[in-house]
Amino acid sequence: MKELINNKHVIDIKELVTPRQVKEKLPMTEVAERVVIESRHAIQDVLYGRDQHRLLVVVGPCSIHDPEQAYTYAESLKRIADTTKDHLLIIMRTYFEKPRTTVGWKGLINDPHLDGSCDIATGFELARTILLNINNMGVPCGTELLDPVTPQYISDLLSWAAIGARTTESQTHREMASGLSMPIGFKNGTDGSLQGALNAMVAASHPHSFVGINVNGVTSIIKTNGNPDRHIVLRGGGGKTNYGREHIMQALEGLVKEDINRPIMIDCSHGNSDKDHTRQIPVAHSVLKQHCEGQKGILGLLLESNLKPGKQSWGKGKTLEYGISITDACISLEDTETLLYELAEGLAKESREKAVTH
Repeated sequence: MKELINNKHVIDIKELVTPRQVKEKLPMTEVAERVVIESRHAIQDVLYGRDQHRLLVVVGPCSIHDPEQAYTYAESLKRIADTTKDHLLIIMRTYFEKPRTTVGWKGLINDPHLDGSCDIATGFELARTILLNINNMGVPCGTELLDPVTPQYISDLLSWAAIGARTTESQTHREMASGLSMPIGFKNGTDGSLQGALNAMVAASHPHSFVGINVNGVTSIIKTNGNPDRHIVLRGGGGKTNYGREHIMQALEGLVKEDINRPIMIDCSHGNSDKDHTRQIPVAHSVLKQHCEGQKGILGLLLESNLKPGKQSWGKGKTLEYGISITDACISLEDTETLLYELAEGLAKESREKAVTH
């Protein structure tokens, strides 16, 4: 038998439903469009200092694995967001793609049935359905974009997006970010290094031409004019935290050297919590304290939160407990609500004290 020289390790290639087909089946609604546009503008106002009264908070499950649980969480978050809207700009974390250090569940888009079948066509439709429903509740959404094909299916429903620690140094993801329509947060590297994220900030601001797909799923040359709405996300790494005063100052100084004037978001999880989900709360309080003491180079916070605290392991056919993460451990919705009200009250107190002094 003649040896294969192409697709030697490929089992199957299956044609995927196009972005246009998915969008025609699940079209944008007037409510969702208004929520996306208004929240993107609101994020830009905080990012550029036009809104100096609020912090941006991206909060929600580490990853979404059950639509109904996501809707239950969104309903509660909507109530909290409405109550704290004068001091917090809240975006729900709606993560559908999970980068893995080795192997594991790759997220709802890749494996929507949680059984290893990897029905990606259903995954795209399910992710878009969830985003539509949550936006229709009046809750804006944010996610990490991992596969460069994904934005064609769901990016019109995103108010904010992250480029993760594993992909910030990737040319493909910097090019993708340069053409995205929402504000983008670049995380520092998994080893805690900052320069890769600073380089990404510069790269994504410039025009690029690269290979991608269009709305019909056809391989195309994508030309961009650069994304001005970028910021850094400090997430710790290399066994160290980087949410302290000196770390934020170092990041701000690095941005100044690159001739970029942007505030910094703090990821309260990952390296900054030393993988202990409960430590997100004191990290958030520390960041609030720095902000209220005059560090206005802080954009906001990123929090991992779910209906119930902790995490559980995923396995094919395993019965999962309701409301608990199957990826990173999260703080509970109850603790999240308390924390968000504490953050809002801290900012309100700062505003009252300023009003007295003036």
